[in-house]
Amino acid sequence: MIWIIVAILVWGAVHSWLGSLGVKEYIHRTFGGWFFRFYRLAYNLFSVISFAPILILVRLLPDRPLYAAQAPWLYAMLAGQAVALILLIATLLQTDTASFIGLRQVLQGESPAVLVTDGFYRWVRHPLYLFALLILWLTPVMALNMLVAYVALTVYLLVGAIFEERKLTREFGSAYAAYKARTPMIIPLPVHLRRRA
Repeated sequence: MIWIIVAILVWGAVHSWLGSLGVKEYIHRTFGGWFFRFYRLAYNLFSVISFAPILILVRLLPDRPLYAAQAPWLYAMLAGQAVALILLIATLLQTDTASFIGLRQVLQGESPAVLVTDGFYRWVRHPLYLFALLILWLTPVMALNMLVAYVALTVYLLVGAIFEERKLTREFGSAYAAYKARTPMIIPLPVHLRRRA
């Protein structure tokens, strides 16, 4: 169990460090713009591949079942996961999937970032995190190793959102500050509660 937590902490620290503005600026300065075109794609590939050992640990370490949802909850949870997956894909499409993956940068070079505040981003600042968390926590069959991994990943996403917002504030300045003031972070709130938050 502790190995899963350690693995996610290490993965999260490396993932966040490689995604930081400082590292990006260093790579751009050291290797030049042409090389930097491949950075986003390489970063995403590395993130996916380096997550594989965590999945292996969850599967192979000693474990014990915690619960298995029965009908009708089983169907409700599976339906919730399906809806969250569709909404996650729709959000990716809204934010220019080719740029998110890194393909556009490879083909066309780096272009100025655009602050997206409409669509799902009108309701929360991090809809990708919201839908990813819903997919995790609506899992109808839960074992101890999965629970530990899900808690660690949830903490990582919440902490990561805070660091990402610092980066976005540096990048977009007052425009992001105004967006942040009127839009909840991850949990959508009714309009009257949003104004108070």
